[in-house]
Amino acid sequence: MASTSDIRNGLCIKFNHDIYKIIEFLHVKPGKGPAFVRTKLKSLTSGKVLDNTFSAGHKIDTIRVETHTFQFLYPEGDEFHFMNAETFEQISLNKNILDAPDLLKEGTNVMVQINTETDLPLSVDMPASVILEVTYAEPGVKGNTATNATKNATVETGANINVPLFINEGDKIKIDTASGSYMERVKE
Repeated sequence: MASTSDIRNGLCIKFNHDIYKIIEFLHVKPGKGPAFVRTKLKSLTSGKVLDNTFSAGHKIDTIRVETHTFQFLYPEGDEFHFMNAETFEQISLNKNILDAPDLLKEGTNVMVQINTETDLPLSVDMPASVILEVTYAEPGVKGNTATNATKNATVETGANINVPLFINEGDKIKIDTASGSYMERVKE
């Protein structure tokens, strides 16, 4: 049993008969009244995100988790298959558990949090960024460069990303997995 002072990003807790992962939190100490913690919780079973406020000192039920490195193997419908990098054991996870399934390339290493009580996977932490090749990009129109213009491009995993006009087919780009946005062109 923990209290609100133990809240941090990534902490898994039992709340409302479900398991949630804390995505964001903010300790608030108003001038008048008691302190509280404003949180954003993501359900690890349904993927829904909800906002909740805990009063200061409120007891929360934490879940003990272990983090293991898994390699993404392949998608099959709504199931994504992963292999443990140490034991070579394979698991399949539903698309809802993943934060950015359309940015997963075969062979990518991810961190999977596993509930130690039930040995069930709870969440998948993607790398901060991925490097993918552009398979289709609309041609940039000359003269549109006065403003910060972007165009639509498709990468090798099938995801659509807004990129600057100078990106062409065959370019490798770095993509932020948290926001799904273009970061930079990668030179080889």
